[in-house]
Amino acid sequence: MSNVLDVEFLDMDGKTQTLRKLSNEDTKQWLVVNVASRCGLTRHYTSLQQVSQLDDVVVVGFPCNQFGGQEPGSHQQICDFTSDKYGVTFPLMAKIDVNGQGQALLFKKLTAVSGIDGHEGPIRWNFEKFVVDSDGNITRHAPQAKPSDIIQ
Repeated sequence: MSNVLDVEFLDMDGKTQTLRKLSNEDTKQWLVVNVASRCGLTRHYTSLQQVSQLDDVVVVGFPCNQFGGQEPGSHQQICDFTSDKYGVTFPLMAKIDVNGQGQALLFKKLTAVSGIDGHEGPIRWNFEKFVVDSDGNITRHAPQAKPSDIIQ
């Protein structure tokens, strides 16, 4: 398996990115999250933004509309909402599928890992969180986990 840090995906501008490309030499952890604007957990944007301010952490959001249609907006609507309501400055990628036949390759690799709560397999809901270290090791956390509690 190739390093998850080098798996390609598209950003909101349609440019190819990787977790590694989104980081700098000080980055030690990436917090990868499938996000949605109309979810009971949308408030996690506040904590995600706080964690994104740490020098050695990169938070990367992947909008997904697979759970209750809770991310129906366009890329611009998502960016405007997260910026206006939560002051989000961390990168949001192109809207993707995190489960099913159209599952993005990055999420295939992330969901191959069992969570610290023992969950295996598909993403359960919006805001499931994955911490990736600089060696590509993945730690999976439930949607309800607070970002500030899982970043060391």
